[in-house]
Amino acid sequence: MKHIALCGALFAIALVLCAAPGFAAEPLPWQIGLQPPATPVKERIHDFHNMLLVIIIGIVLFVMALMIFIMIRFNAKANPEPSTTSHNVPLEIVWTIVPVIILVVIAVPSMKLLYYMDRVEEPEMTVKVIGHQWYWAYEYPDHDDFQFAAYMIPDDEIDPSKGQRRLLSTDNQLVLPVDTDIEILITAGDVIHSFAVPAFGIKTDAVPGRLNHTWVRITQPGTYYGQCSEICGTGHAYMPSEVRAVSKEDFEAWIAQAETGYLSYAEFEESRNGSAAR
Repeated sequence: MKHIALCGALFAIALVLCAAPGFAAEPLPWQIGLQPPATPVKERIHDFHNMLLVIIIGIVLFVMALMIFIMIRFNAKANPEPSTTSHNVPLEIVWTIVPVIILVVIAVPSMKLLYYMDRVEEPEMTVKVIGHQWYWAYEYPDHDDFQFAAYMIPDDEIDPSKGQRRLLSTDNQLVLPVDTDIEILITAGDVIHSFAVPAFGIKTDAVPGRLNHTWVRITQPGTYYGQCSEICGTGHAYMPSEVRAVSKEDFEAWIAQAETGYLSYAEFEESRNGSAAR
């Protein structure tokens, strides 16, 4: 029993560590757990993940305890004359019904989550994402189809003082407002890609000739990173997406300037800070 209690304690510690969120909206060395949620979808994914973790650990502990009991109680030394019982109807009913109940408990919230992730009924804004070998292009249909491409910043041009991340930062950021229901239309211009941002809980394939969609409602400003999640060729590992979530007021100010003469959000911030300093 002491061994069972020790194993149970270790599993409980693993549960806490795996369920604990990370500390930044980007992958970190030796990170344990999922990235912090930045959208309602991601929050529900976390809740579902944690529920499954509890169920799985319960099953593992039960099976492990049962195996240990069987090895101790029914080994050849303790039980030299094995039982000739071949059927136990009540036991067979229990081990059939209990797994069904567990599957139902998992299936109901799973289907609710899938429907919630599917689409937003009345989006306040639409963005189109197009995958290319090997970069992302973004369009804003609600703003005169304003568009631009975003390429990964090469290693020798990374500037840590500006908060740039190797293999994650891009020369242009996808700028989105917070607290806004945003529909994201996703396609590709050459081969199949996959647009994924872990902090948003989205991962949708970009297929040539097909328009897929997903949606986000970002709850807090910040910089969020993603990468192509579909092997798309030799540059697959160098196709990140960098999303900058800003207030609605800052987004409107940026888009008004960017539509007349394109400038990245970093350039917009620099010009605004320079004007404020003067």
